[in-house]
Amino acid sequence: QVQLVESGGGLVQAGGSLRLSCAASGNIGSMNVMGWYRQAPGKQRELVASITNGGSTTYARSGKGRFTISRDNFKNTLYLQMNSLKPEDTAVYYCNAFLGGLHYWGQGTQVTVSS
Repeated sequence: QVQLVESGGGLVQAGGSLRLSCAASGNIGSMNVMGWYRQAPGKQRELVASITNGGSTTYARSGKGRFTISRDNFKNTLYLQMNSLKPEDTAVYYCNAFLGGLHYWGQGTQVTVSS
C-alpha cells in the first residue's frame, strides 16, 4: 500500500510561484512513474507532468517551460515547481504513483491563482 500526501498549495497572484511536494510512504525509487495531475471545477482531471524512475520527464503543453517536476528518492518525495502561474492554473493538484499495475493518489492540494 502506497500513501501519498501533498503539500505546498495555496493562494498566489498571477506571475507568482509555488512548489508542491508529495511525500510517499514507500520507496519511490521502486515506482515506475510518478506524476502530478490537476482538476479544475467542472473539468476532468488532467496530467500536468510525470517522471519515470529513470528521470525522464513529460509535461503537458499548458505547463511546459513554466513547471518542473523532480523527485528525491532519498527523501521519498516528489516535487512540482510552478513558476509564472496563471489564473487558469487554478485547480486541485494531485500526486500520482504507478506501481505494480496500480495507480495511487494523494488527497490533493488546492492551488488558487488570482488575477
